[in-house]
Amino acid sequence: MDSLERVRDEVVECRRCPRLVAWREQVAREKRAAFRDEEYWGRPVPGFGDPKARVIVVGLAPAAHGGNRTGRIFTGDRSGDWLYRSMYRAGLANQPTSVARDDGLRLDGAYVAAAVRCAPPGNRPLPEERANCAPYLERELELLPWRVAVALGGYALESLAGQLGLRPRPKFGHGVEVALADGRVIVCSFHPSQQNTFTGRLTEPMLDSVFRRAAELAAA
Repeated sequence: MDSLERVRDEVVECRRCPRLVAWREQVAREKRAAFRDEEYWGRPVPGFGDPKARVIVVGLAPAAHGGNRTGRIFTGDRSGDWLYRSMYRAGLANQPTSVARDDGLRLDGAYVAAAVRCAPPGNRPLPEERANCAPYLERELELLPWRVAVALGGYALESLAGQLGLRPRPKFGHGVEVALADGRVIVCSFHPSQQNTFTGRLTEPMLDSVFRRAAELAAA
């Protein structure tokens, strides 16, 4: 029998992509000056959250000095700051901050994952690296009782569409909802990257509206 625990263990031990292995380990050795006294995780980052989640949140990949440092997805970086504040306001997290694996954060009815589990150079995984990681998300989607998937960015939507066999591929847009034949829904959001948040392309009210909607749909 497959399980989320088995997926997690396999993710953490994965070394299928030599370029990503080399990069994540180099970052963990060299570190950023602000974190020079910390021990970096430096491994693939597994999904995190409630095994009974009705909302699954999918991003692109861990940040080099965020998840790759802390060992938890969207933790220890500004994207995570935005994400978990919004999830907290929507009632999907017990606190608005996510800084370390042992900080007490719990997700209620939600699970957060990434299409690629290692931090990629330039935040750009190669097609073969994406393909190598795809089975992990596929298994999580099968194991979780999700009703709503939040796609953070166009690649997350593309990845979900591929996993779910959607044809034609849905067009990405912030706030776009994709209804599936079985009643489940994908809700799209701009990724809370600094590129989007610093420029105002994504605001906190915009992100909040996505998570409020996701929570409403999941409760229906």
